[in-house]
Amino acid sequence: MSHTVRYHELAQIERIATRFADCTLPCAEWTHEAHLTVGLWYLRDHPTAEALDLVRLGIRRYNGSCGVENSATGGYHETLTRFYLAIIGRYLNAVTDRSDWVAVTNHLIAELGARDLPLGYYSRERLMSSAARAAWVAPDLRPLD
Repeated sequence: MSHTVRYHELAQIERIATRFADCTLPCAEWTHEAHLTVGLWYLRDHPTAEALDLVRLGIRRYNGSCGVENSATGGYHETLTRFYLAIIGRYLNAVTDRSDWVAVTNHLIAELGARDLPLGYYSRERLMSSAARAAWVAPDLRPLD
């Protein structure tokens, strides 16, 4: 994957995180990269379980503000959220120098930003099931750890 710079300054990252939290981020800007940025932001400042709760509640609330229904077929996806927070947490634990948060965030997106990353762990059928959307479902292709 290329190492394209997504963010140039910390204020861009802070804007995504704060506007996500207060539901003022334009819905078109709630991209896969924004999801990763927010997950990393919360894991930076909170223990894993607390970050998960904040992200989980935040996505549900944010989806509602964008008119996206959280249901068995759309909106919030518990397994994907937990999967990515686990992957992001593993990445963050390996980061030895957090002094340049812009570089840390850009590197995460470059290294782990592929939208099909979960399909290396899950069959599409299992990942896209209503069960996986509603609750954590363990990977069926290879373990997460």
